[in-house]
Amino acid sequence: MQVQHADRACGRMPHVGAISYPSLEIGSGMNQHEKAEPRIAATSGGLSLGYRLQRVYVRLMMWLVGRLLQASSAVDPVIQDEVAQLPDGFAFAMRVRAGGPGFAMRKQAGSLRLLRSDHRQSLDLSFDFKHLTHAFLVLGFIEGTATAFARDRMSVDGNPSAGMKIVRCLNRMESIVLPAFVARRALKEYPAIGVGAKLWMATKTYVRMLIQLAGGK
Repeated sequence: MQVQHADRACGRMPHVGAISYPSLEIGSGMNQHEKAEPRIAATSGGLSLGYRLQRVYVRLMMWLVGRLLQASSAVDPVIQDEVAQLPDGFAFAMRVRAGGPGFAMRKQAGSLRLLRSDHRQSLDLSFDFKHLTHAFLVLGFIEGTATAFARDRMSVDGNPSAGMKIVRCLNRMESIVLPAFVARRALKEYPAIGVGAKLWMATKTYVRMLIQLAGGK
């Protein structure tokens, strides 16, 4: 995932404590792209079915992204270098607003660990999709994260410097575990990484995820 518009907004976001943060909305209003958005409302008939399918897909992808990020932070030195710069106990979440699907993580023992629930934890940072369809567009690789920020579909709450570190962790994880043709749609710039190195790190990440799942993590 790539966030460039957040960089330009960073100067407006104060670094506060771990209890609460003023919300920073990236972008402003509804532009011509927003008006053309293919939105599926939870109404009735076929549209209601489409919305429910979107919710199932987003929930599944949030589950998968959280566990892949947890696994990659335990085996990938590039992600470990980013995580090392975060304070111990740093917690963040990625979620859909209004109680939608999401996940939360905390830095523990030098890596990122999933939290069982983000609703009872104090967070230092959160990435919030404003609507379920916005999350579906990004997690379905229909729209890149940078575009989602530009079209005001996401907001960021918290320390912008830490936010950029988490974004780089997500970028790295996606560049490793996703097929190259999919990762190029998700990322603004696909990193230079050899096929052998990519396959080796992807294997280590998926194996670690399976080990963690077997251990109930």
